Amino acid sequence: MRITGILHATFLTSDLSRSRAFYEGVLGLRPDPNRPAMSYGGVWYDVAPNQQIHLMLLPDPEAGLQRPAHGGRDRHVALAVSDIAKLIERLNQAGIAYTLSQSGRRALFCRDPDGNALEFIAT
Repeated sequence: MRITGILHATFLTSDLSRSRAFYEGVLGLRPDPNRPAMSYGGVWYDVAPNQQIHLMLLPDPEAGLQRPAHGGRDRHVALAVSDIAKLIERLNQAGIAYTLSQSGRRALFCRDPDGNALEFIAT
């Protein structure tokens, strides 16, 4: 047995409309219409073939927890991005703070509206 990939990353959200504005409006993701009915709200986004981001409208058990200023020092998911300059432009336009990778790679970190850390790496 071996692990052959990561199929999805899941994030909790306290405000689905606000999160959708970020994931759809800023990042340009489109909802997957095949999300089944569940006992809580949410949305799934296709990122690449067989790879998704799931948002779950559920209470955050860590609400109020102090997160590190730099997302690279926090748990995060790393996403490949084809045009990091365009991403920076979108983040700036939306007023979303980010930090550049401290390793020198062409990468940056930001947080979604619920404080979940995201890394974007230029490919």
